[in-house]
Amino acid sequence: MLSGEPPQDSGIRSANTGGMTGANGSPESVPELVAALTTAEKLSLVRGDYPGRGERGVPVAGYLPPVERLGIGPLRLADGPLGVRSGEATAFPATLALGATFDPSLASTFGRAVGAEARAKGIDVLLAPGCNLVRVPQCGRAFEYYGEDPHHSGQFAAATVRGIQSQGVVATPKHYVANTQEHSRVTASAELSERALRELYLRAFETAVTEADAGAVMAAYNRVNGTHATSHERLLTDLLRGEFGFEGPVVSDWWAVNDGLAAAQAGLDLEMPGVGVAHLAAMSGGPNLLHELRARWPDRLYPERLLGRLIAYAGRPGGIPEPSGSLFARSLPAALGSDTVRSRLDEMVRRVLSLHRRVGALPGESRREADPDRATHRDLARRLAVRGTVLLRNEGVLPLDPGASVALLGPAIESATTGGGGSSAVTPSRAVSPATGVRERAVGPVTVEPGHPPVGENSLTGALFDRRSPGEPTVNVAAVQNAAASVDTAVVVVNDDAGEFSDRETLALPGAQDRLVRAVAETAAQTVVVLQTAGAVEMPWLDAVDAVLELWYPGQEGGRALASVLYGDVAPGGRLPVTFADPADYPTTDPGRYPGVEGDHGYPEVHHTEGLFVGYRYLDEQGLDPLFPFGHGLGYTTVAYESATAALDGDRSVQVTVENTGERAGREVLQVYVQPPQNNVVRPPRELAGFRSVELAAGERRTVAVPLDDRTFTRYNEGVGDWVLDPGRYTLAVGRSARATPLEVTVDAASVRR
Repeated sequence: MLSGEPPQDSGIRSANTGGMTGANGSPESVPELVAALTTAEKLSLVRGDYPGRGERGVPVAGYLPPVERLGIGPLRLADGPLGVRSGEATAFPATLALGATFDPSLASTFGRAVGAEARAKGIDVLLAPGCNLVRVPQCGRAFEYYGEDPHHSGQFAAATVRGIQSQGVVATPKHYVANTQEHSRVTASAELSERALRELYLRAFETAVTEADAGAVMAAYNRVNGTHATSHERLLTDLLRGEFGFEGPVVSDWWAVNDGLAAAQAGLDLEMPGVGVAHLAAMSGGPNLLHELRARWPDRLYPERLLGRLIAYAGRPGGIPEPSGSLFARSLPAALGSDTVRSRLDEMVRRVLSLHRRVGALPGESRREADPDRATHRDLARRLAVRGTVLLRNEGVLPLDPGASVALLGPAIESATTGGGGSSAVTPSRAVSPATGVRERAVGPVTVEPGHPPVGENSLTGALFDRRSPGEPTVNVAAVQNAAASVDTAVVVVNDDAGEFSDRETLALPGAQDRLVRAVAETAAQTVVVLQTAGAVEMPWLDAVDAVLELWYPGQEGGRALASVLYGDVAPGGRLPVTFADPADYPTTDPGRYPGVEGDHGYPEVHHTEGLFVGYRYLDEQGLDPLFPFGHGLGYTTVAYESATAALDGDRSVQVTVENTGERAGREVLQVYVQPPQNNVVRPPRELAGFRSVELAAGERRTVAVPLDDRTFTRYNEGVGDWVLDPGRYTLAVGRSARATPLEVTVDAASVRR
């Protein structure tokens, strides 16, 4: 745990807590309940269903029916990476923006807020957080993940889980595991080494389980080394349960089960949603999802996208699915003649009932009450957006003078970018656009001229279809240049269009937005570009502009967050959780690595031959210069790094002395990277071992303890099947990014050894 995050009581009883108070002679413990259930009742608890009549009308992604005979209540599941997707809720900034804060205590605060909103809505299980690494920069769901580094992602995953579960709601880290692209996600196999799996892709899940006691884990669509994640016994049983000690249920992603009996025997406990597409649409609050979508976008379905798979399971487009749509329902009853299968079913039910126990849905228990303060949550959404904003470039133009004249330009100025497309999309009761936010704050005149048609539609239904207009949009060059020439500063707000079901085709901004930026920069006295993107993008105009801000998808309060940063009410606090580089310099430019190639077994194989070298690790190993390195971010002051010493007794840390040498208060993210001994072992040149975000008053000098992650010093040895610490000298490089580490401390392996 980072020292910046105080220890917290999870507020949730462990699944192993002793007996409970019975009601009317009902069983008093989970084992007794399992023994009392009929076979039909047991089968009903391991697959989702459609809410029956009389059930409260809560829009949900999944539903587990009650067993009224024994007093076991229902469970309601909803998506939640960026907020609760169930009716109106607070639309918080994207997960990647949260990762950009480099402050896991904010992830705990976010988790508590989203957990409280879920609890108030009657939601028991949140399908969050997203714990996959950003391996592919154009991944459509990159905005749902914390970044490209496993230690950083693990700290944020654990903090988010603790926050959610403190509110009597179960968190569900997803998508287990190596689900790093949307392209062919339901068929592709991630082909990777044991070492890469351990050191990179499992790390956030492991931390969420071992450090935060995650109540559930969601298995992904993809294959891992040829076996579907939902049927992967080694991943679900040997590693997740045997090594990590996970005691809750493994839940399938929606319609991800391919073989019901094999999945159950491998370790999958709960099949979701257990119903077909039409019923799911009704559960989610829509009349009939498929008919609605086909009417809106006829003949524009990408056949490789998930909807095609959902239609296949539904039997016919828009039709009412058969009750046997569940593969568990089809295969498990016939296999119950086997003692092994019966025993496994009992274990599945016991694990599912651990969810009921955590949320208070067992006999004699009651759910926690919640009455969240929406105004407080709106303020939190704004604060998270500010803290996640990364100032990439500033040639002295920011912050703006409040009395200066400003032109707001670009397709994203008059609507709020609350998130990406797909299942994470949240419906806020209100949202603040950049134009509204700046107009509220500015003293001087504000001109608004989009100059470019809107880009994309970030919603669940919009993500399923090709939303691009044929041909390149037209830029109203005359209008934007006239507006830019008549003001002190032109602010161009641009965005991409990412979401679930497909990856971005390139890292270029969609439409003619690059042309728009160039046109403005040719005329404006000062040009500030504001990026609202799912991750890294190309910036062919970078040298022509004066400042660049990355807001990611800033949520419903993004407009006010932008205004407060532009005018210097607060300094941008974010640092890059992903590397911005030339598209040709990422390891996934090889087609075999992404999107994958057709293998000998009839499905795409995505070869992770880059091994451990993902993100900044790859550029370091190849000697390539990034556009902006991992951890990079500027502020409105200057901070000097004076000295560093290692403290390896007890809680390991590096004591770093820094001084704010500017005239304004500011936030600095201190980062420590481990450089391994010089030997013949293949390792990244440096790996993030610790980080801490601190606020420094003008002129303040402080010594800060940056906690170190023990695992970063070690490597996974496939030969011995364990983590090993190589002998030799380790260098701790200290600074403000992966490429700016002015201080170094050298320690010997003997002092690091436990």
